[in-house]
Amino acid sequence: MTAGRPSKPVEQKRLIGNPGKRALPSNAMALPRAIEDPIPGRPLLRYGQELWDKIWAAGVNWISPNTDVELLLMTCEMVDERWNLRIKVMQTDDPKLRRGLRELDKQIVSNLSLLGFTPSDRTRLGVAEVKAQSKLEELMERKANRVVATAMVNPSPSV
Repeated sequence: MTAGRPSKPVEQKRLIGNPGKRALPSNAMALPRAIEDPIPGRPLLRYGQELWDKIWAAGVNWISPNTDVELLLMTCEMVDERWNLRIKVMQTDDPKLRRGLRELDKQIVSNLSLLGFTPSDRTRLGVAEVKAQSKLEELMERKANRVVATAMVNPSPSV
């Protein structure tokens, strides 16, 4: 095991222009993007279907309908199971059921991570980066919004 932080993904190095100028492996095969939300291959209950819809709405740019759909479907089924198990835990307070619920929670989080749905995984994949806005950036954005709003209210006459 090596010390330090993990290396940047090749995709991220390409995005920022390969600052280290080291040789990068050839481009990986591009996976086709979903044209529309795929229909689950097996029936889902309410909470699993909600997760399915949210995942396709948020991850359409990196979730492949060809290769990732089974992992996503299993995760949605786990969410349905979780809701049923949670009700049983709340009704019986059985320690074995509670442990099973916590194990299921861990597996769901693990699967969501594999699909790129945790902040650290999105950053690792180069999909998104959570960045705090500085006070200066916030003030500049508000000024820009005021300028746009003023222009919309008082349009300049055409020449």
